[in-house]
Amino acid sequence: MRVVALISGGKDSCYNMLQCVMAGHEIVALANLKPDNQDELDSYMYQTVGHQGVEFYAEAMNLPLFRQPTAGVAVHNEKLYTPTPEDEVEDLYDLLLKVKEQIEIEAVAVGAVLSDYQRLRVENVCTRLRLVPLAYLWRRDQAELLQEMIDSQIDAIVIKVAALGLDPAKHLGLRISEIQPHLISMNEKYGLNICGEGGEYETFTLDCPLFCKSLVIDDYETVIHSNDAIAPVGYLNFTKLRLVDKEGIDSDSSLIERLQMCRMRTAEDYILDIDQAEVTDTDSDVGEGEPSSDKGTDPLLEIRENEPSPLSPSVVSNSKGWTWFGGIVGENTDLQLATVDALTKLGNLLAEKGLDFSNLVLVSLHIRDLSEYSSVNSSYLSVISGANPPVRVCLGTGLNEQTPVLLIALAYAKQKHAMHVQSISHWAPANIGPYSQAIRVGDIIYVAGQIGLVPGTMTLVTGGIRRQCRLALRHVGRLVKAMDKDIQLRDVVQGICYVTNASYIREARKEWERRTNNAIIEYVVVPELPKTALVEWQVWAHRGNTRFEYEETGCVVGENRVSIRRRWNYENTVSAVVCYVSTVSSMSNPVISELGVQGGYTCETLSESQLIEVLRYAMSRLFKGVPPPAVLQQNTNSSATDSDVNTEDHSTTATTYEGSACTTAPAAILSPPPACSLQVYYRVGRAPSPHLVLDALSQLDEFNIAASLIPVCQLNHPNTFISLCAVRHD
Repeated sequence: MRVVALISGGKDSCYNMLQCVMAGHEIVALANLKPDNQDELDSYMYQTVGHQGVEFYAEAMNLPLFRQPTAGVAVHNEKLYTPTPEDEVEDLYDLLLKVKEQIEIEAVAVGAVLSDYQRLRVENVCTRLRLVPLAYLWRRDQAELLQEMIDSQIDAIVIKVAALGLDPAKHLGLRISEIQPHLISMNEKYGLNICGEGGEYETFTLDCPLFCKSLVIDDYETVIHSNDAIAPVGYLNFTKLRLVDKEGIDSDSSLIERLQMCRMRTAEDYILDIDQAEVTDTDSDVGEGEPSSDKGTDPLLEIRENEPSPLSPSVVSNSKGWTWFGGIVGENTDLQLATVDALTKLGNLLAEKGLDFSNLVLVSLHIRDLSEYSSVNSSYLSVISGANPPVRVCLGTGLNEQTPVLLIALAYAKQKHAMHVQSISHWAPANIGPYSQAIRVGDIIYVAGQIGLVPGTMTLVTGGIRRQCRLALRHVGRLVKAMDKDIQLRDVVQGICYVTNASYIREARKEWERRTNNAIIEYVVVPELPKTALVEWQVWAHRGNTRFEYEETGCVVGENRVSIRRRWNYENTVSAVVCYVSTVSSMSNPVISELGVQGGYTCETLSESQLIEVLRYAMSRLFKGVPPPAVLQQNTNSSATDSDVNTEDHSTTATTYEGSACTTAPAAILSPPPACSLQVYYRVGRAPSPHLVLDALSQLDEFNIAASLIPVCQLNHPNTFISLCAVRHD
């Protein structure tokens, strides 16, 4: 892409330019905001100290430089920025608009390392101007980052100090290589940001591999802004600078040629740590290469549901503000119109609950044909947009042609916290589309579906299923940690791993169990995933995961084994189950041969009464220990107490959820039964018909379920034909 680089003179903006060039982008212009009639501004957004030297960068890099004054006034101080007249962000908008009007540009390079305040404002401007933000330093380890800058021959000096442990008399004018040991020491002693991201110090770059000429400071003055005894503030004012030719560098040489003089890492270099995990299996080469069978010839992936989906939308809510939406089907043979239809239905259901799209936490989008993903995404964006869109999961499943879109959603009526990073970096994949990477509601964190994309290039990592698994899981870990620094990948409570080949399940399970602690995961084979990925992880985590219990239970229903894994917190306000329904032989036979499609599948059926028994068993485990619905008085004007109500006069029953089955007791008029989300994954051709499953679900009056039926190619085991994934948040 053609890039304009935002520069302040500091080390971060210069090193980010190096990263852009290494990623294959072309820097075509420089842009800078300078103080108006002042030497230093107390700006939340921009470094202005050293502005006298920025004008030399145009000749040093042989590039045009666009500059504009700024008053450095933050009128809009909230985290999420909206365009505000007279705010310093609008100065950046005007500057980049001027560049775009004169030069063809596609992206903006910005040296943000940790500041959400700065990143969100740059992304706001880029969105308005339809430019891609490139922030390759985002959330990098600062000690590692500073060392890379030094190794890459960034020659920068300290020109401002403003923190405990830094002294203008000692540290102004030092090169970053000279002050590095002291910065590390102050980080250990006082928590100082090693790269100065807390405003502890500012730098000015005199030379870097992108310069065809270097800067020399002939004269300067030291300004003591605050002579505080604990943390004095001082900076350098340049009064005389000049450029000098660099020995052996031709001013007409390309940026790439100059870059070859230093040691620079590529985008792939930043994911090398995923290969460091210990590999103990030696009996199989699964995961080292590409799929063992070609996707186009794998008969499993060609399985599709024969009949249109029998689903009708279901919506359930609880008193804590959660609302689940299930079974929303887009009914049009045109995939783009079907997407709009599903989203329109969702919008209407949200409105009925007094909600709108801004309340969404999660959207799970199941599509029959991912080759039309771009048109589906375009339709999605036309309906769902805004600063904090929901996290999203998108995958191709075995839907019928007449019902090509299935939508599942979760909303929350109160405040939510979103991570919506649109800048391309080496940290985690950017969400340039209409979805957030993660959303936190209280202690619960939902993560967008993660595949093995190399963040710096937004392309799939090479090396097959193992590397894709490891990189995608690294993304999940980084995202949950960004939402709370004290949690990590092992704090995932429940998830679904989608793969495009049954042979990948073993590798995915091994990589998952190597990194997590008692998370309950289902493994599902689907026809296709975004960008032809081999694996995608859909998970949610909890900040109190150490206060969660775990259990495994099971029973036999008819000729089939029902196995349940359950997680719940000590307070029993959050719980989740994954329930597998398999032939009994799958539990005793360690070697199961695959059934051929051409030979026909043996349909492992359950009667409706048996299905009801399975569903009630799974739901009773989900709600185990939950008090029954409260007894309500028939006449709200009556002064009778609960003890005055004669429950035997009413036919309505109260429900408790202990043990393996529900029990009922006479009661008065009840409050709504408890709410939950249930996703039923069924193996096409082997499971009971979806109509039978829906009929069985309709018999569970004691539960309030938002149910969705999802056709898939295979589940965690060849003999498993139904999987139930349920969750509740009270």
